[in-house]
Amino acid sequence: MATMADVARGAGVSIATVSHVLNGTRPVLPHTRQAVLDAVEELGYTPNTLARSLVTARTRSIGLAVSAISNPYFTEILQGVEAAALEQGYSLLITDPHDDPVHERKVVQLLHERRVDGMIVAPSPEPRELLAYLGRHRVPTVFLDRLVDPPGDGAPPLCDQVGAESTEPTARLVTHLAGLGHRRIGLVAGLPGLSTTTERITGYRHGLAAAGLPFDERILVHGHSEAAGAERATAALLDLGSRPTALVTANNAMTIGALRALRAHGLSVPEDIALCCFDDFAWADLFSPRLTAVAQPSRDIGARAVRMLLDRLANPDRPTRTERLPCTFVHRTSCGCPDGQEHPGDPAGSASAGPAAHPAVPKAHQERNPS
Repeated sequence: MATMADVARGAGVSIATVSHVLNGTRPVLPHTRQAVLDAVEELGYTPNTLARSLVTARTRSIGLAVSAISNPYFTEILQGVEAAALEQGYSLLITDPHDDPVHERKVVQLLHERRVDGMIVAPSPEPRELLAYLGRHRVPTVFLDRLVDPPGDGAPPLCDQVGAESTEPTARLVTHLAGLGHRRIGLVAGLPGLSTTTERITGYRHGLAAAGLPFDERILVHGHSEAAGAERATAALLDLGSRPTALVTANNAMTIGALRALRAHGLSVPEDIALCCFDDFAWADLFSPRLTAVAQPSRDIGARAVRMLLDRLANPDRPTRTERLPCTFVHRTSCGCPDGQEHPGDPAGSASAGPAAHPAVPKAHQERNPS
């Protein structure tokens, strides 16, 4: 098995120079760096990461704690994290906290005990124990997707954070439906306590206000961010005496649950009820009708979380920061717009960004669901 000394002889440099190239600990001239890399490739040299970690106190590993990894949205985030980590020479240890605060605390401690250099975490709705552990042990951490409010004393957030914009894109869905003539627009919201749930409810209410529509708490239900919960919540909405004529679902899993409930009630989209969803996913364009959605930059969120974490490792004392990435409005036909009125995805911006004129709500909606 080739050693670092073999690589140094092959490249005609010192062992220290080989170490600097492989570990990125000091700038090396481009032609020298290339000579080292060529020797590594020719000799089949594999660094001893265990020995290196004993010397550097770094394992070049990142812990990732994300619930619902099977959700396509989080799967794409994972792909973004993995690609960015591998590009920088880091490996991943992945755990699922199951959105349970107690389990979340356990898996984070487990990752810490495995000596990861830092963590990327999508926090649960009640992250008090998580925050206490990270603060006590000063673990470099980035929160992604679900953000945590800073302490009430005006202090900055405990950790760096990155996520998509949620409020205005949700408002955009509502104003788009209102522009089609809908006056009773329901929301299937996510798990209470998550920042994404709170922000999308806020966006929903902003959209109603921008359209001059009253807020009716009876048509805001919680699907708890999963398909089965959304199916039950949507069924309850449909059993109301004056059910909504349009529906916004606040993540992709809940969109599936809502569609199941609509089918069980014998309702068609968009003929009987219009539908828009937060989260685009790979097969949204294959549904009939095709789903009008807000697309989140999920892979970019994952990649950005890695870059923020590496920045933190390089400069542990810099102030924490929170970054928001823009979403895209993907206009298809489940909202009730006919083929031919679609347009390419554009930024899901302000609540006033909806179309100026569209056909009114079909008469069937008006007869079954008076305002």
